[in-house]
Amino acid sequence: MKIHLKRNEKLFLNGAVICLDRRGSIELLNDAQFLLENHIMQQEDAKTPLQQLYFIVQTMLMDPPNAHLIDYLFQAFVAKLELMVVDGDYVACLKETGDMVGKSDYYGALKVLRQAFHLDGLLNHGRMDLAPQNKSEAA
Repeated sequence: MKIHLKRNEKLFLNGAVICLDRRGSIELLNDAQFLLENHIMQQEDAKTPLQQLYFIVQTMLMDPPNAHLIDYLFQAFVAKLELMVVDGDYVACLKETGDMVGKSDYYGALKVLRQAFHLDGLLNHGRMDLAPQNKSEAA
């Protein structure tokens, strides 16, 4: 696979950050997990549930040594979403994303999530809070 980079554009490749000082191309001769800078989502931009899930998977891709730890957050987030969602397309997206993450295909999972962002419009939920609620907030 050949990746074309603009001057000073960043490429996240198997946990490493690569930046060229001029325009150029990099050819990957084997399988690798990578993200181009324009596919990176900042935490403050992850406002909908699928965007938040994207951010979690993105973190797994960018920090391979800790991906197994981040997977706990991913599993908890998906479980909470599955309790809230009944739309068939949304559920299918969560299943496909989970299957890809289970195979460590983070790039594929991100692609599925990007294509499904419009499904968040079906929900009346804003940002999901995974922090446990204390009893005074629940009452």
